[in-house]
Amino acid sequence: MAMLNFEKKYRVRGGTLVGGDLFDFWVGPFYVGFFGVTTLFFTVLGTAMILWGASQGPTWNLWQISIAPPDLSYGLRFAPLMEGGLWQLITVCAIGAFVSWALREVEICRKLGMGYHVPAAFSVAILAYVTLVVIRPVLLGAWGHGFPYGIFSHLDWVSNVGYQYLHFHYNPAHMIAVSFFFATTFALSLHGSLILSATNPKKGEVVKTPEHEDTFFRDTIGYSIGTLGIHRLGLFLALAAVLFSALCIVISGPFWSRGWPEWWGWWLNMPIWAQWPLK
Repeated sequence: MAMLNFEKKYRVRGGTLVGGDLFDFWVGPFYVGFFGVTTLFFTVLGTAMILWGASQGPTWNLWQISIAPPDLSYGLRFAPLMEGGLWQLITVCAIGAFVSWALREVEICRKLGMGYHVPAAFSVAILAYVTLVVIRPVLLGAWGHGFPYGIFSHLDWVSNVGYQYLHFHYNPAHMIAVSFFFATTFALSLHGSLILSATNPKKGEVVKTPEHEDTFFRDTIGYSIGTLGIHRLGLFLALAAVLFSALCIVISGPFWSRGWPEWWGWWLNMPIWAQWPLK
C-alpha cells in the first residue's frame, strides 16, 4: 500500500503512552505500538481459552458452544476452572484486549495530532460490556449474573433476564436506548443518502457542494444542522444509545427488582387520571 504524502512525517518515533520506542513501529499499514502487542496477547490468550473450553464441552456446534459464568453460590470468589473460572479469565482477557485497543487508538491520535473522539467513543462501548460482566454482577454480589459466552446461551440469558422483570420493554432506560438506536440509524441514513446524492450528480453536471446539502434540508424541514453538526449529532445519538443500554441493564436488579410494568404505577396514580378511575 502506497504511503500518503504526510505519512513520512507522521511515521516517526514518539507520542507513545508507555513502552517508549520498544514497539513503536509499523508492519505495513498497521501500527503496532505497546498496546498493539498487549491487544494481540489478550486476544490470542482469550481465544485459546475459549477453544479449550469448547473442547471440554459436549459439542463443537458453533451455535451451542457456551462458556458459562460461575454458579451464583460462588458469589464474587474465584471459581474452579471448569465451574466458571474459565469464564472469569476470558472476561479479564476481553477487557484487556478492548482497553488495549482503545489506548492504541489514543497513541495513533497523538501521532496524527487528532482529537480523541474515536477512542472516547470506543470506550463507551467498552463501558457497556464492563457493565454487563463486572459492574452489575458486583452490585448483585455474584459473577453468575454475567452473561455466558455463546450464541444460543447468550440469547437465552437475554430472554431470561427480560422475563425476570416481566416486560423488560417497560424499562424506561430501555425505551430511551431503543429510541436513540432508531434515531441513530435514521440520522445515518439521511446523512449517507444526502452525501451520495450530492456526489453523484447527473451526467454532465458537477459535484454539488455542502451549500447544496444545507439548502436541501433547509427547504425540506426548515433547518440544516450543517456538515460538522450532523457528525456531532450522530456521535451524540450513538453514544447516548449505548449509555442508556448500559443503564437499562445495570438498574435491573441492583436498583429495581420487581416487574418493570409496576414501576409505572406513579404514572397511573397521577391526579390527572382521578376523573377516570381504573375499574
